[in-house]
Amino acid sequence: MDLDAFTAVRQTSWARLDELSRRRRLDGAESDELVRLYQAVATDLSTVRSSAPDPDTVTRLSQLLARARARIAGQHEAAWRDVRRFVVVSLPAALYRIRWWTTAVTVAFLLVGTVAGWWVATNPDALAAMGTPSERQQYVDEAFASYYDPGAGFAAVVWTNNAWVAALCIGIGISGIGPLYVLAQNAVNVGATGGMMAAHGSLDIFFQLIAPHGLLELTSIFVAGAAGLRLCWTWIDPGGRPRSRALAEEGRALVTVAIGLVGALALSGLVEGFVTGSDLAWWLKIVIGAIALAAFWTYTIVLGRRATRDGETGDLEEDAAGYTVAVAA
Repeated sequence: MDLDAFTAVRQTSWARLDELSRRRRLDGAESDELVRLYQAVATDLSTVRSSAPDPDTVTRLSQLLARARARIAGQHEAAWRDVRRFVVVSLPAALYRIRWWTTAVTVAFLLVGTVAGWWVATNPDALAAMGTPSERQQYVDEAFASYYDPGAGFAAVVWTNNAWVAALCIGIGISGIGPLYVLAQNAVNVGATGGMMAAHGSLDIFFQLIAPHGLLELTSIFVAGAAGLRLCWTWIDPGGRPRSRALAEEGRALVTVAIGLVGALALSGLVEGFVTGSDLAWWLKIVIGAIALAAFWTYTIVLGRRATRDGETGDLEEDAAGYTVAVAA
């Protein structure tokens, strides 16, 4: 197709649609004309995309159609359909797409934490760096367990703190270094605490108080770290897309992850606030935590696999995200 000739023939219709979409008031005949021209220009855009995918022309027509659609349909209002789509489609798709990144982060975290714990438990100098003997004994005997004070206030504090850590991992993810630093720092802190508890013969208490909420809480942090690292990798390797477009698409999808983790961390906060420090049997506490974690992964794998098979990525729908400019392969 001769794009210049096509543009010359269709230019008048495009200009008229632009004019009508910018008017403040339209009479009945003009409104009908606006709809007819919108349909015609949408066909033109499809023709250009399939026959002569010029990025400038595609961008121009996409913007023209978006403005005309807004004039015809009005502003989009949030509805229950949007909430359902987010929960059932967008979020699980975004989580599913980074599942292997999450697995890698989990393995690395556990490895670093285990090494840190072993070092503190077996090295007197490392143990001494955790505090004086009396301070360590007081922490092991009292402070560690008393931290988990059952109640809504404690659950809220834990939730907001963990949500901030997760948002930080994603927000500074493009740097690559940021999420690695946050994850490494948390792995060392958790491992060192476990090592100190082990050195004082209380490793069982450590796991009994960490496991109920920590299974889902730490997994949520792993997901956030994986999302941040995925964004960094997209900057390094955009996968055949223009780097700006790749970052925009992945960034929007990972914001979906960040919003979804607020819910996961709220659930782990409830477990930490009302289960971890409760009088329930230790095995029951761990079972509750395991059920919460199993629910998270079931949700991610079952709904996520279905959504990604349908081509979903967790990104916004095209009319909200903006039309994609054609790129030659």
